[in-house]
Amino acid sequence: MSGITFRPATAGGLPAIVALLDDDEHSKGREAPSLPLDQRYFAAFEAIAADPNQMQVVAELDGEVVGTMQLSFLPGIAFRGGWRGQIEAVRIASNLRGQGLGQQMIAWAVERFRERGCGMAQLTSMSTRIDAHRFYETMGWKKSHAGFKLKL
Repeated sequence: MSGITFRPATAGGLPAIVALLDDDEHSKGREAPSLPLDQRYFAAFEAIAADPNQMQVVAELDGEVVGTMQLSFLPGIAFRGGWRGQIEAVRIASNLRGQGLGQQMIAWAVERFRERGCGMAQLTSMSTRIDAHRFYETMGWKKSHAGFKLKL
């Protein structure tokens, strides 16, 4: 798909980002996309923007935000002090899914990780996201771990 660009998000894009996070059958109702946005979204965005190891990303098509993801650059002692790139909260506008935008977005993220010297890229995906799992596997990602979460 031509005309797609990827860039760090700005606070002005938060309404579109939150709407994308809510436009998902697996997380519908978890977010609060109505305006004015909850101030906690702005506080989280400011924390991400202030941290050089975090990046909230948007995908734009013809000036409209149509995708988002968060990238984290994680230092670690394991793997001989290797850095990892973590991808979280990947979303594509529902009317554009299946058109290759997600592949382009993930490839863009992986390139950012390479630029920063990461030796590995990783992501988590809810166990119910079978279509997403197939998507990542077609891009060469391997299911290697079982993840656990504890809601606090």
